[in-house]
Amino acid sequence: MPKRVDHEERRGQIAEALVRVAGRRGLHTVGMRDVAAEAGVSLRLVQYYFGTKEKLLLYGLRHLTDRFTARVGARLRAAGDNPGPRATAEALLLTSLPTDEESRTFHLLYSSYAILSVTDEALAAQPFIDSPDAAEDALAGLLRRAQEDGLADPGMDARTEAISLLAMAAGMGTSVLVGQRQAESAAKVLRHHLDRIFSLPQA
Repeated sequence: MPKRVDHEERRGQIAEALVRVAGRRGLHTVGMRDVAAEAGVSLRLVQYYFGTKEKLLLYGLRHLTDRFTARVGARLRAAGDNPGPRATAEALLLTSLPTDEESRTFHLLYSSYAILSVTDEALAAQPFIDSPDAAEDALAGLLRRAQEDGLADPGMDARTEAISLLAMAAGMGTSVLVGQRQAESAAKVLRHHLDRIFSLPQA
């Protein structure tokens, strides 16, 4: 009998090849032929599964998002059975810092895609973030939960703080990526701001 092809597994293999070659050479230089060569498959097969380079890039970045979510989950499991809003917020923010090859590639490709989509109409037509406010909503929810549990200042604007933390994490990630600072230094700054948010005002 002919071997049954797992199409989702094959898409995943091609997406992994995209991530590897783009991480080495930059997203803007990568073509479908490069990805096919990296994956060890024909160009025709890549075209069969994805049709266009833009759809391949979109799938590859969603693949990276799934891996990022898994990394956040692993960090939370390491924090214990009930990590609480502070540890959960810290896991979300620190996982985004480029501290190893996978997280470096994640930050690099996401930043590259966002920049390319400004001038590339095909990329801009299919935004790679399905729910652009998902991280902001999740973080704001954690901060509101902390307020309800008496772990943070009840007068804090949770939404504004969430936006600030995410912007800070993104900026810190870029500074690590370009060698301006070490990952430990960036993590220290983020923890400093979490300490401020999760400290109650003196009576």
